[in-house]
Amino acid sequence: MEVILRTHVPKLGKPGDVVRVKDGYARNYLIPKGFAIPANRKNLAAMERERQIILAKAERERKKHMSLAEKIEALTLTIPQRVIEEDRLYGSVSAQDIVAALEKEGIEISRKQVLLDNPIKTLGEYEVGIRISPEVTANLKIKVVPLEE
Repeated sequence: MEVILRTHVPKLGKPGDVVRVKDGYARNYLIPKGFAIPANRKNLAAMERERQIILAKAERERKKHMSLAEKIEALTLTIPQRVIEEDRLYGSVSAQDIVAALEKEGIEISRKQVLLDNPIKTLGEYEVGIRISPEVTANLKIKVVPLEE
């Protein structure tokens, strides 16, 4: 079945693209969630008119994401943690800790946007990727320091 995408769908396409997908995927997921509409003559004609609006909206979103990425790249977060021996942490710095520290700086992101393979378990400086959108990723500098007691 051919559908016209209304929003960005990872590994499928961006708004306005006409893609061929399996019938069940279109009927049970893409169309009910509002991610796509069936590609027929009427919808294709309407989509041509709507395409300019969608592209303008996507450009505004991209600019917003780019400004957020610049703001994140300019930050250096300092996260104090308890230390047990030498440079090892008592516990670790997880994606949730990074999200909480960013919230204190006034930046709202979800835990899933933090590209942290493994929790940070030692003191030091790290760069962690933050996926703001599928096209925009920012690198956040994090300093893990001993907790002052």
